[in-house]
Amino acid sequence: MVKKENSFDPARILELLWRVGAKPSRTGLSVDAIVDAAIELADAHGLESVSMRNVAEHLGVGAMSLYTHVPGREELADLMIDRSLAGLYSHVDEPSSVAGGWRPALRFVAERNWSLYQRHSWLLEAEGARPVLGPHTNDKYEAELRPLVYTGLTDIEIDSVLTLVLTHVSGTARALAGVARVKEQSGMTDAQWWSATAPILERVMDRARFPVSSRVGTAAAASYDAASDPVHAYRFGLECILDGVQALMSRDQPADRSSASE
Repeated sequence: MVKKENSFDPARILELLWRVGAKPSRTGLSVDAIVDAAIELADAHGLESVSMRNVAEHLGVGAMSLYTHVPGREELADLMIDRSLAGLYSHVDEPSSVAGGWRPALRFVAERNWSLYQRHSWLLEAEGARPVLGPHTNDKYEAELRPLVYTGLTDIEIDSVLTLVLTHVSGTARALAGVARVKEQSGMTDAQWWSATAPILERVMDRARFPVSSRVGTAAAASYDAASDPVHAYRFGLECILDGVQALMSRDQPADRSSASE
């Protein structure tokens, strides 16, 4: 059986990300213009609205003219991700310059990423398993690692801590986006949803069978005034993560640390 060739060219996308040999056309069309137009569409209408045809219409050009600069939608998505990170930090040492040490610095990093997902919620759909190795992505990674350099953590632990923080941020941001989407699709607020479901739950929920979940669920619902609160989950979870990182740094067995990183 002949293996089907993958049309996605990693070398080509790297050249695009770093704008190697990029030149505007005679009409002024460029990779930057195409990517900026795609981001405008995604911000306004979601990632599903971004097609080569729609981007071309947004720019007022023919769809085929885009392919001279960007091979297709998959490459465009990578370009959009990297471009959206431009200016996330004013300079590469901004996070590590936060007063108070690594903990306020990581909190600052988390807040910047949380805000990024609020501005560009489509990133939650666009980000894949493989990193986008563009200039802005590399700037972000460098900036976010630096607060952890002199903490006594190994390089693997530094990377793992940052990954843990960023994964928590993206997970809770995705939950928040899901809450907003459900409200929009259902046309119901959380209060309206509770009003509709509460009478039935009172009839079917046996508190003797579910003593813990009924007690905790009632307390949580009363506190959140909703089924869940992703903002609370983000802030509570972040502090728990930072407490865990503090404990990791406080270990008195360097040998254990080195073996754990192997």
